[in-house]
Amino acid sequence: MEKFAVYLKNNNLKYTSQRQIVADVFFTHQEHISAEDLYLRMKRKCPMIGFTTVYRTLNLLVAAGLAAAHQFKGAYTRFEPRRSADHHDHLICTACGRIIEFTNNRIEQLQQEVAGRHNFAVSDHTLEIFGTCDACRRP
Repeated sequence: MEKFAVYLKNNNLKYTSQRQIVADVFFTHQEHISAEDLYLRMKRKCPMIGFTTVYRTLNLLVAAGLAAAHQFKGAYTRFEPRRSADHHDHLICTACGRIIEFTNNRIEQLQQEVAGRHNFAVSDHTLEIFGTCDACRRP
């Protein structure tokens, strides 16, 4: 939370109790969540916080480098906490929306090899694989 407070201060933004509550609730859930879903979870605990505050706080967390925003195949934006040096990719079930995070060193190595062959300096990347999860394929 200290990094968030510093980011807000450096950008002449207020570190409010509402922003702190939104960030605290967001970081207690280690999943991909939409602003609406987080708002609905928060509404039960903190009815005074509005949707706009939740949405703007999530975007501030992204700007501060503390969260990542994903739009899987044009769906609504989902946010996830960004853990330091924890790059991962995603398997997304097109039937139920389940998101499975995975890491694979060989995929990372292949991406670097392809970039090297094209004299391309990679700064970031995402890999999203769409399909159907095991639970949705069961009869």
